[in-house]
Amino acid sequence: MPSSAGPSIDTITEGGRVTQVGEGQDADETTPPVMTFGAPTAGEILAERYELVEHINNDSAGRLVWRGVDVVLRRPVAVVMRYPGGESATEMLQAAVAASRVIHPNLVGVYDAIDEAERAYVVREWVDGRSLRELVADGPMDAGRATAVGNSVASALAAVHATGMVHGNVHPGTVMISDDGRVVLADARTDGADTQESDVRAVGGILYFALTGYWPHAEAPLRGATAGHGRAAIPDAVRDANGAVAAPRQVRAGVPAYLDDLTMDLLDGEIAPPSSDVLAAELARLDVPDDDYLDNSGPLRFAAETGEEPSPLAAAGGRKVALGIAGLLAVALIGLIIGISTLGDDEDPQKSPVAAPSTSTPTSEEPAAPTVRNLKINTARIIDPDSRDRAEVRDAEKVFDGDRDAGWSTQTYRGSSNFGNLKRGMGVWIDLGGEHSVRSVQVNLSDQGASAELLTGTIDAPSTSAGDDQLLKAYQKTRIGQPFEEHDGTTMAFDGFDADQKYRYLLFWITDLPPSGSGFKLGVQEITVQGS
Repeated sequence: MPSSAGPSIDTITEGGRVTQVGEGQDADETTPPVMTFGAPTAGEILAERYELVEHINNDSAGRLVWRGVDVVLRRPVAVVMRYPGGESATEMLQAAVAASRVIHPNLVGVYDAIDEAERAYVVREWVDGRSLRELVADGPMDAGRATAVGNSVASALAAVHATGMVHGNVHPGTVMISDDGRVVLADARTDGADTQESDVRAVGGILYFALTGYWPHAEAPLRGATAGHGRAAIPDAVRDANGAVAAPRQVRAGVPAYLDDLTMDLLDGEIAPPSSDVLAAELARLDVPDDDYLDNSGPLRFAAETGEEPSPLAAAGGRKVALGIAGLLAVALIGLIIGISTLGDDEDPQKSPVAAPSTSTPTSEEPAAPTVRNLKINTARIIDPDSRDRAEVRDAEKVFDGDRDAGWSTQTYRGSSNFGNLKRGMGVWIDLGGEHSVRSVQVNLSDQGASAELLTGTIDAPSTSAGDDQLLKAYQKTRIGQPFEEHDGTTMAFDGFDADQKYRYLLFWITDLPPSGSGFKLGVQEITVQGS
């Protein structure tokens, strides 16, 4: 089969070594066993061309992933094997054949697909880098980075859609950023159940995830985006009592209005999405800050921001505008053609076309805004003012250990959700170790249906029932944002902080527990504080 481009292999960093896992999912304890008959060995050469160098791991479907070398072209490759071949490998091979028909800089290359009856394998481009899921685990992206990633994904989809095909597997695990800044889309997996429209709407999910760290499709996941699958689990988006996804600006401060609107348009089922080529051109055109994080070539390069201007799509009439209007379509198609041509050009990248700078002239040079980051929680304590035995004040350190599978939990209470009418509530008090500007607090919970609020104060008190009572009464004078009452989601986000005030102590105060078995119980899995 000729060398071409197509689906890729998801990358995860483990102990400093880059590993690659097929289909954008990690292997875990549930991975099916792989047949050992005829198992490959290091040094073996497949099809008289591909030398196996190192067994990396097995993917979630039980296939072997190897790092290899094309001995003819002397380039690294990834070899994904399946046992046996024949009919059992038909779907994998057909997907590779379909992907090989599309060549684009934002799609990972598929070089070969071979069926040897006892085993079948696909030879693909080796990518050193990390998936978007792994990158965002370190913190959400700024507007420039998120837009560049979204543009690359939309550009890849435009190339796929131009052939009449559908990708069908767009999610944070199949979007990869290589070490040299290239953004590529991996692992097309279509069987007729997906459409080009669902692909485009998935770009809205990619933008939302890059900006917030949450996935808006978790309740009805896109194919391949299996929330809860081991390390591949993706946190569900913040939702209101009706299940509606909160806009990125409600989750995280500093998201530009035009990018917020575009993202929510793409996620809104009542608004017809644009075609993928129009979306790619619009994302390439957006006037966002220049960033060296990605390659400064073609549509990945953005002009420096000289004043925030809304997207013409939003300016034409707010969020409820039709993105695919005729005039924009013409401009977008021209922009897309120029962008693809530039990406394939080997000339001086400094001559690549870039988005025109804003025509607005700033009246004065403003200092750069402080970088928003995850603040370190110095310590945490369970607040239980109405308890005598203090049996539930252990394990507070688990709410900020970075592991959402382990946290602190209340006991099971009988009779009613308000702690069985025995307590005013319970809470988690955190100390940031010093005063900080705080933008938002996200609390991940074990179950839906809890009621809680976020409080703040300036005093510390002894970890006793009397000390907890003193602290609670002082903190109840200052509430951050609005309380969440009978909240249907498992994530609560608070962003009503005063930009001119510094904070050190915060109290997440729980007033009602969700049902659990024959009683009521809640776990606080992780608390994340963002600020500067």
